[in-house]
Amino acid sequence: MITGTTKLLGVIGDPIEHSLSPVMHNAALNKLNMDYVYLPFPITSANLEQAIAGFAAMGVMGFSVTIPHKEAIIPLLSEISPIAYTIGAVNTVIRQGNQWIGTNTDVEGFIAPLKTTYHRDWSQTKAVILGNGGAARAVVAGCMKLEMAEIHVVGRNVDKLRAFSHSWENTPFPGRFQWHEWDKLPQLLPDTRLLVNTTPIGMYPKMNESPLSEQEIGYLPDGAIAYDLIYIPKPTKFLHKAEARGIIAIDGLEMLVQQGAAALKIWLQREDIPIHEMRQALQHHLGF
Repeated sequence: MITGTTKLLGVIGDPIEHSLSPVMHNAALNKLNMDYVYLPFPITSANLEQAIAGFAAMGVMGFSVTIPHKEAIIPLLSEISPIAYTIGAVNTVIRQGNQWIGTNTDVEGFIAPLKTTYHRDWSQTKAVILGNGGAARAVVAGCMKLEMAEIHVVGRNVDKLRAFSHSWENTPFPGRFQWHEWDKLPQLLPDTRLLVNTTPIGMYPKMNESPLSEQEIGYLPDGAIAYDLIYIPKPTKFLHKAEARGIIAIDGLEMLVQQGAAALKIWLQREDIPIHEMRQALQHHLGF
């Protein structure tokens, strides 16, 4: 029940109609019996500054940030966390006093299923990351946080790969990974323990495509993990092929749930976030 005392949380983006965040966050808030509601706010780039000022005036407690505002919002915040600075993007904002503080929970969302489900010595792990866009930054930072032995970023455009590499030079993690062109993949895969797809290959409208062929997936060793940040379709062609080969598969729905749970911990200042209910609400909504 929404009343005059209900506190506001939300997500900003453009477009925002497709966002699944309200589904999982309101399920969690309902389970916790907290007088909060989480709403989607369609905000254009031209209106971003006015909207954030309006949120302050309305007493909004915090909000999520999605495309295209993850970078543009940074100058409008009083402070951002070291991890948000490293990634160069903010996805979670909280109101503290009269200031907006930004952070990024994508790293925590990425590593959570790895840490909780697969108890490994990550310092002995070689990771290969497909793609060098914004999502890859959170994955690279996550691999660094787990102190993986080797981190390799693979892309198709040499200039973009170089720019991606240079962009880490003034962060806490300079020079901690190597980059390669796509044709080097067959040489990298035989001892790869974690393979992550951050590219859009496999999502709508390319649902019948995979970033790797069956032959390339066959190069992976037994016990390797294939992780796809895409969550629709479930499974992606990439993960379907990996599972058929006996490779452990993780899809993007778990990262979505875990980064959302991390944001709720920040906003609500409590640790007992009902992750099961969040996951269940999304699965029911998506018909899984």
